Amino acid sequence: MSDRKRRLLEILKSLSYEKREITLTSGKKSSYYIDSKQTTLDPEGAFLAGGLLADIIEKEFSGAQGVGGITLGADPIISAVMVVGYTRGLKLRGFIVRKEPKGHGTGAWIEGLKGFRPGDGIVILEDVVTTGGSAIKAVEKAQDVGLKVLGVLAIVDRLEGGRELIESKGYKLFSLFTKRDLGEQD
Repeated sequence: MSDRKRRLLEILKSLSYEKREITLTSGKKSSYYIDSKQTTLDPEGAFLAGGLLADIIEKEFSGAQGVGGITLGADPIISAVMVVGYTRGLKLRGFIVRKEPKGHGTGAWIEGLKGFRPGDGIVILEDVVTTGGSAIKAVEKAQDVGLKVLGVLAIVDRLEGGRELIESKGYKLFSLFTKRDLGEQD
């Protein structure tokens, strides 16, 4: 594990990981909670996460023109990847997928589409993957507007079926960490 990744894990454990009972978005009960926004809204955490995810984009999805994901968990990750990537010469645009369509005006599901063209390659960003449902929703909404989804990147994979769902739809999932890195067992 690189020094940058080790340091991000320290921040994640310190700011985002809690051992407590919680009901997840999926409705499942869990004995631990990961609020990755606490890490991605920290300046060092955002810088490290943005850089490590940009590393994967450069290696695995070099043709990507953008990154996006479901609000609110993906919002700071999108910004971090765009900004850190820009310092390396990556010109990734960002977009945000709403949980519900805009209730007025255009009724849009996605914000930030200006500058994208149909067929542009994009990568979906996730904070935590559990069942994979929100990643697939983001994939589908991006495809609905003509974007080409290249893959999915996450900070943490809880190893609860999300990878299998995402990969069954034909997309690779890369995660920086799994629940095991946080000390959770199967």
